[in-house]
Amino acid sequence: MSNMLEIKGINKIYGEDIKTQVLYDINLSFEQGSFNSIIGQSGSGKSTILNIMGTLDKATSGEVIIDGKNVKNMSNNQLAALRNSTIGFVFQFHYLLPEFTALENVLMPYEIQHGKVTKEIVKKAEDYLKLVGLEDVKNNLSTKLSGGQQQRTAIARALINNPKLILADEPTGNLDSDSTETIYELLRNINQEFGTTFIIITHDKRIAEKTDRIIEIKDGKINMDIKK
Repeated sequence: MSNMLEIKGINKIYGEDIKTQVLYDINLSFEQGSFNSIIGQSGSGKSTILNIMGTLDKATSGEVIIDGKNVKNMSNNQLAALRNSTIGFVFQFHYLLPEFTALENVLMPYEIQHGKVTKEIVKKAEDYLKLVGLEDVKNNLSTKLSGGQQQRTAIARALINNPKLILADEPTGNLDSDSTETIYELLRNINQEFGTTFIIITHDKRIAEKTDRIIEIKDGKINMDIKK
């Protein structure tokens, strides 16, 4: 099976006068359709890796190859287009727009990429909200949703442009144990139904243990890489 994402020789150094290196020669590849987790203590570098994988941050050196495309020489506009068409993001904080409904929030990435929203796309967004169990609250403002509902809305939003890759940074970090389990099952079902590649950053070992591969980052280096 071909790789959805590869990172080669990734180093990340912050600062000009006082340099702080947070990643050291990281090499990883992720197969299409795989379900992966990255664990590590706070400050280990795991979120930095995710941001570099998602082209939200640039490595000091090394290469990032997404769906066969090397992003090294892409312009900011090209990177934005690649993110919007290929990658879905789910963060610990949902980043929903408070003045919009759940449905309108889900449609937002499509509007950014394509402009006009068709009836077919609205139906698709409604289907994704149904998939995440929110069809009854689709017209509620995001501020009127519970924390778990907001996070599920964010997942539906991440799906609207049919991304091949979803990067999730502590997606259950603000949720109780029941909601955490619900979100995990949802991500796994999406992975199995659509063949979407998942890379999940988590400090929750119970979640990590349910993925097919666990990568541990320690002090900016790969400390463990276990495929089940």
